[in-house]
Amino acid sequence: MTKSIEFYFDFSSPYSYIGYKEIKSLQKKNLFNIKFMPVFLGGLHNKAGVTPAAFNKFKSKYMIKDTKLISQKKNIVFNFNSYFPIKTVNFMRGVIIAQAEDFEKIYIEKVFNAIWKDSLNMNDPIVINKVLKNIDLNPDTFFSKISNQKIKDKLRKLTDEALKKGIFGAPTFLVNKKIFWGQDRLSYAIDEIKK
Repeated sequence: MTKSIEFYFDFSSPYSYIGYKEIKSLQKKNLFNIKFMPVFLGGLHNKAGVTPAAFNKFKSKYMIKDTKLISQKKNIVFNFNSYFPIKTVNFMRGVIIAQAEDFEKIYIEKVFNAIWKDSLNMNDPIVINKVLKNIDLNPDTFFSKISNQKIKDKLRKLTDEALKKGIFGAPTFLVNKKIFWGQDRLSYAIDEIKK
């Protein structure tokens, strides 16, 4: 039986992007499935009492240098988005739609790349529409679906469930009910899955 790593993420997190690129690469070399677990990081931080790095001038300045350093070390194409922070709640709701309609992998790849590879202004409706069309999604249909109260409630529920498991940030990897927080803990999650 192939084991799974639960990958808790939000597109707003540059570390989630790095973790995503790395877990996709490692999946090719190891036998495990990735279970994508979307959360609304702003809500998760708020409920966990965490102040995001984006709102601390010292941490945010460090984060820009740190993410560039890590991505260079791991040969990941990365550009810190000059429009950061990006409002991603709609994109995270979109993951739920993508999972239900079987275009999860392409959707996650394209949205992550738009924000952290191509450094697009994903706060701009015109840019967002272009990215959605590039995934063969009709923007009007997409926004209609993510505005559905059931989808909003589902993302809230997934975020609340993550917090109940002890998850307080992104990316987080969950294996055998053990939490590994941060992209730099992925190798530990891989070790755990091999047990």
